[in-house]
Amino acid sequence: MDQETPPATTPTPQDDDDVTLYNLNLATIKDSLALAERLAQASLMTSPAAKRRLQARSVEMGLGDEPPGTYVPPKHLLLYLVRMGSFNSAPKILNEDTQDDDVELPPRMTPEQILSHCRAQVPPPPLIARRFRHLQPETDSKSPSKTIRLLQWNLLSQALGQNNDNFVCCPDTALEWERRRHLLAEEIIRYNPDIICLQEVDHFKFLQKVLGTQGFSGTFFPKPDSPCMYIKGNNGPDGCAIFYNTERYELVKLETRILEVWRVQSNQVAILVILRDKQTEDEICVATTHLKARNGALLSALRNEQGKDLLEFVAQHAGNRPVILSGDFNAEPTEPIYSTVLSHDLLRLSSAYYQENEPPYTTWKIREEGEVCHTIDYVFCSKDRLKPVTLLEFPTGEEIGKDRIPSMSYPSDHFSLVCDLLLKDAS
Repeated sequence: MDQETPPATTPTPQDDDDVTLYNLNLATIKDSLALAERLAQASLMTSPAAKRRLQARSVEMGLGDEPPGTYVPPKHLLLYLVRMGSFNSAPKILNEDTQDDDVELPPRMTPEQILSHCRAQVPPPPLIARRFRHLQPETDSKSPSKTIRLLQWNLLSQALGQNNDNFVCCPDTALEWERRRHLLAEEIIRYNPDIICLQEVDHFKFLQKVLGTQGFSGTFFPKPDSPCMYIKGNNGPDGCAIFYNTERYELVKLETRILEVWRVQSNQVAILVILRDKQTEDEICVATTHLKARNGALLSALRNEQGKDLLEFVAQHAGNRPVILSGDFNAEPTEPIYSTVLSHDLLRLSSAYYQENEPPYTTWKIREEGEVCHTIDYVFCSKDRLKPVTLLEFPTGEEIGKDRIPSMSYPSDHFSLVCDLLLKDAS
């Protein structure tokens, strides 16, 4: 999930006037949040048909652009919600990505060599075993020049996972970077993907080194106000990354975006690349993102607005190319953002993992507040151009273990999603 900035020390008022102003501001924010949550809940309960009727009436009367029944928070509250860390009194700690300078690897290694190297660095137990499910006969599903294997994964930020997330059943040893980094690399490389979409990346240089041995090139875009930057010993900000196999693809275009909410920049980002297959010259558009976390109608509405901005960003650059859009959306399929993605007229996306239903979970963790098991990570693709033919299944609760993830057998609180997508001709 997308963690917010860790709690900071409250600024100490200097005199009676400061105390009064501080208490007034705090009360205003609390009151605004409570009212905003009630109004957002009412907005979500208003049917689409009723909203369309109200919008038509609004236009007829010459009122504002926002349809009645669509709650937009006041500017001061919106700024607080979308940026969080900017309102934190703790100072930023501006560290650089240097914690993996000790890693030295040959420029090229076979998959077997790098996997052996990673396993040698980590004592047992091994990674949780997982299986692929073929949606049609393998003889029909694996045309090397037309099948794209994509891996989508929220890695779990090292700074946040070790210092802020309170995984109460996870041993401290399992969260140590010296151990985790090799399990992260093994989980990615063992599936031999063509394209890799990642979130909560705060050790990009390590990924560059390890994946570089397999012929991958990557790009990273940090959050503008990453919560990692408020944690002592951080390795720089976290953000999103995309890697692609340079033996197969060449980069045509790279775009990044800070997502907006009601025309206000938020703290969530997206990366988009246009890739051209060197053999077939087919071009695809791949984008990844990490939407805002936390529960409630107001945050659900905010995620939906981020999603709208994301979809317009992708549509602007995709043209008529097939699209793959993946990420940690921090939203279950019942939230508005899920249907917003699937109903976009130009992109015409479907969920790669949706055959009868989405998986029962993509994250399963235990924190101080309790156990969390739900589906919030997705791979969406152009339903007219890309056909899912193979999916990586999720382990059972028994295979995961009673302490859930992260654990000694799995380095993140999210499971990776891996799918083979068969590229169909434009006709």
